[in-house]
Amino acid sequence: MFDPLILIQLIMTLEEVQKVVDEWINTTGVRYFNELTNTAILMEEVGEVARIMSRKYGEQSFKKSDEDVDLADEMADVMFVLVCLANQTGIDLTEALKKNLEKKSIRDADRHKNNEKLK
Repeated sequence: MFDPLILIQLIMTLEEVQKVVDEWINTTGVRYFNELTNTAILMEEVGEVARIMSRKYGEQSFKKSDEDVDLADEMADVMFVLVCLANQTGIDLTEALKKNLEKKSIRDADRHKNNEKLK
């Protein structure tokens, strides 16, 4: 039986994460939800992270029903659905992140160093 918890290590590559999520979807999840459904789910999960952040680090207070929320779990939900979308659309997240960091490194080479607000 497939157990994703056994596969999760302290350090895991994005490629491994994508494979583990795909294996879970195809064994436990039966199949991927369609891309539009997963996009809506991603927005819901990001909203849950935002709700916690606004209460824990922002000016809103927790409601009684919000007291047992787990920020790490909600962030993991966001990551899971994002990985599902990457798998469904054929995106290699390792390559995408590499290209994104290269782009940022060129574009922002001096931008943040010269930003008076960050000093």
